Amino acid sequence: MKFQGSQAENAFSQYWIENIGHRLPPHWLAAKASPLSLHQMAVFMKLIEENELSSHLHSFCKQANIACFTNTLLKKTMENTTLPPIAQWNSVRIVYELTPSENIPLSTAKQGGLPFFRESMVKEGGFMPIPDLRDPISYRSFLPRPLASKIPFSFARIDELKKLLGVVDESNMDNYIKATVETCEKSAIQGEQFTCVTSAEDLIDFVVKKLGHHVHLWSTESIEGSYENVTIGAVKLIYGNLSEPPIICHSQPFPFQVYYCHILQKVKLYAVVIHARKKVNHVTMACHHDTSIWSPNHHAFQMLGFGPGLIEVCHWINENVVVWTKSSLG
Repeated sequence: MKFQGSQAENAFSQYWIENIGHRLPPHWLAAKASPLSLHQMAVFMKLIEENELSSHLHSFCKQANIACFTNTLLKKTMENTTLPPIAQWNSVRIVYELTPSENIPLSTAKQGGLPFFRESMVKEGGFMPIPDLRDPISYRSFLPRPLASKIPFSFARIDELKKLLGVVDESNMDNYIKATVETCEKSAIQGEQFTCVTSAEDLIDFVVKKLGHHVHLWSTESIEGSYENVTIGAVKLIYGNLSEPPIICHSQPFPFQVYYCHILQKVKLYAVVIHARKKVNHVTMACHHDTSIWSPNHHAFQMLGFGPGLIEVCHWINENVVVWTKSSLG
């Protein structure tokens, strides 16, 4: 199979083909492959080992395409858009055991859109207020696995991690890093399997380990419709096997690409066409049909009423989120 793209994308595609074995990865995902050459990777690994990376941080961040300096990088995310500022990162999207003491930091409804809803609320011809579909830092690359393994990805070493990546106390990136590492070190809820992957190779390895070599990937086409009251077009069930749960990988706000990948039981997936003001968007909707282990204080129940195990809860798949299912080839 002939690859067309950068050297990094080609290496990602090669690893994909060797392990998943059919089709090529979507371009937007392959584009997250690390642009570092083997020589650059070796140089930066040596700098980390010698505790000298901080004096070469600018070149490291630029060459690796990672977001070390938040103030300039968040501006890049916001270019050419009339949308409101990106919402403060809210782990309610992926954490299901919230309690009142954990103090949900953001009322998404105040900014517009409905983050959680019932399956019956999404019908062709109906209307739906869409929340922010954007990834706070959407353009980062993965690090190569050997280099990512040198990063102290641990809350116990958070100060060392921040120093290594030049993160300033109380900055947006400081909050992002803490939230991501805490999410990745939390205990799994009953019936959940999860991991955090810090390289493209780790992402593919986890998917293959859990679902096998024959998989299908689902995502949302664009951020069109964010903060709009859209018209719902066609709604199609694309995965309804409740006995074979999918893997949902949420992009985490972090200097380099990190995915929180988890498996929850009894999830259905739908492909939904939404008619936004500027153009049509094709989005993926996930519906959780077993909410019995969720906290009664979860934001979804506060918005929709009822409680754990009494209703299904649906949400949109945001920008850069990847959903994997077993393929019929498997």
